[in-house]
Amino acid sequence: MCEKKLVFPRDVIQNRVKELGEKISGDYAGREVILIGVLNGAFVFMADLIRFLDIPVQVDFVRLASYGSKTESTGEVMFTKDIELPLTAKNVLVVEDIIDTGHTLSYFKDIIALHNPRSIKICALISKTGRRKTPIVIDYVGFELERGFLVGYGLDYNENYRHLPDICSITMS
Repeated sequence: MCEKKLVFPRDVIQNRVKELGEKISGDYAGREVILIGVLNGAFVFMADLIRFLDIPVQVDFVRLASYGSKTESTGEVMFTKDIELPLTAKNVLVVEDIIDTGHTLSYFKDIIALHNPRSIKICALISKTGRRKTPIVIDYVGFELERGFLVGYGLDYNENYRHLPDICSITMS
């Protein structure tokens, strides 16, 4: 059984996503960007984010996993869907739902660098700072949080709760 507690309501999320879209559009004005969403969690955030961009974008997805059915990262990254667009000499913006330890995104950023892009930046809906183990620069952050296991707005626990329009913390009982 899970107990949910509201952390970020839907209107606050939408306002922040709009602000991120405006900032990203300004930073990349006149340039094309390839957005790479990290499945499954980032798909809701990325869908909303691209609606607030006024720059040319291409979209691709990867699937990385380090949680499985647990509430803590295993530290082992599984890469199950690869990048399909060519990244050489392109501006790449990785779109992630949540960055916790930093291990997965650091690993993925190193993989992208092998493709020789022009630039690599990271946009995360949520940065959880309390458990960061691997230093990583997050160029665009929606919300910062110290701790908590979050669900909703694409975030899940064991593939459940992604459909919630708000972001909630859950505790297991």
